[in-house]
Amino acid sequence: MYNEIITFYSKNPPNKLVIENYNVEFWEENRTCWDDLKVYMQIEDNKVIDWSFTWDTAIITTACASVFWESIIWLNINEILNFDYNYIEELIWMPISDRRKQASVLGLLTTRNAIHKYLQDAKKDTFDDIID
Repeated sequence: MYNEIITFYSKNPPNKLVIENYNVEFWEENRTCWDDLKVYMQIEDNKVIDWSFTWDTAIITTACASVFWESIIWLNINEILNFDYNYIEELIWMPISDRRKQASVLGLLTTRNAIHKYLQDAKKDTFDDIID
């Protein structure tokens, strides 16, 4: 059973839009469940100024991406590159079943890859980099 955080954010994602003035975007998919998500980020001085997403995703992906967004505004992008599944679990206050872990971190994975694109460091993370 989903907790109240998952239920609220899956029904009311506050950042389901394309922000103005983004300077990096990235699209990622979860081939396990065929969710796909595109993030739009405004980064200045290596800090996340704004972040949004558009998607075709399941409840858990939508909710976790929305909760994640609230936690990264004004963070240094290098901090975000160190976040993994455990960070998402702490944000939503509940563990996710093994079957849904990839869905829960799709927003994080897409964000990390958007940061790599922004940094032009030729790196691309996978689910294996995020999930223990």
